Amino acid sequence: MCFDQQRLFMLIEEINTSRGVPSADDNRMIEILRGDLAETEARLARARAREAELSRRLESMKRFLSVMQILEAYLRTRLRQQQQTLVLISSSIPETL
Repeated sequence: MCFDQQRLFMLIEEINTSRGVPSADDNRMIEILRGDLAETEARLARARAREAELSRRLESMKRFLSVMQILEAYLRTRLRQQQQTLVLISSSIPETL
């Protein structure tokens, strides 16, 4: 139970015990507070859903980045190998100038 729910229940209990039967104003106040609480809970649910979606997207981006880093390392290695091969080939060809 969240803090707002506890506060609402405490207010309702206070109204019920202090005056016996709640007045029309008290009932209106309680309904307003219930509406506010429902809106707050809905916003919280949306925020949690958004957080979960952002967390999923972040994890996906991390996986993508990891794959790109692996690919970059592989391509750097292949480039070095090809450069070395080219140096070996070019050094074995005699100069005819």
